[in-house]
Amino acid sequence: MKCPYCGNPDTRVVDSRPVDDNASIRRRRVCDDCGKRFTSYERVETVPLVVIKKDKTREIFDRSKIESGVIRACHKRPVSAQQIRELVDSVESEVASRGDREIPSTEIGEMVMSRIKNLDPVAYVRFASVYREFKDVETFMDELKKFLE
Repeated sequence: MKCPYCGNPDTRVVDSRPVDDNASIRRRRVCDDCGKRFTSYERVETVPLVVIKKDKTREIFDRSKIESGVIRACHKRPVSAQQIRELVDSVESEVASRGDREIPSTEIGEMVMSRIKNLDPVAYVRFASVYREFKDVETFMDELKKFLE
């Protein structure tokens, strides 16, 4: 790394420490020419994941949106905060492991639906009613029949 004081391209690392819960590394360096010390930080570069919404607009993936939807669906249900966190972690890791830079919101919704179905049946119906945008009682009953089969 180039020395910020004299511009020499040859510097040495004299100390490295993880920072930010191991999300980055702090390095103490010394310049071979002028002898001055300085600090650099190394961080993994991540490519932001873009979600393609139903109306074809795009926005950056936001874990908190999934979490808030699941929390609303599980309101006053016997589902712990730990179970919700594990569900959201599971969805987030599946989305990240796909390796795609863009993902339709419908696929994320289906991932949540498949997991919440095993968590709590009432939460599943609540989430489905918002996610699938039930317009009337018939579509709601159709979803309930699918669930009961």
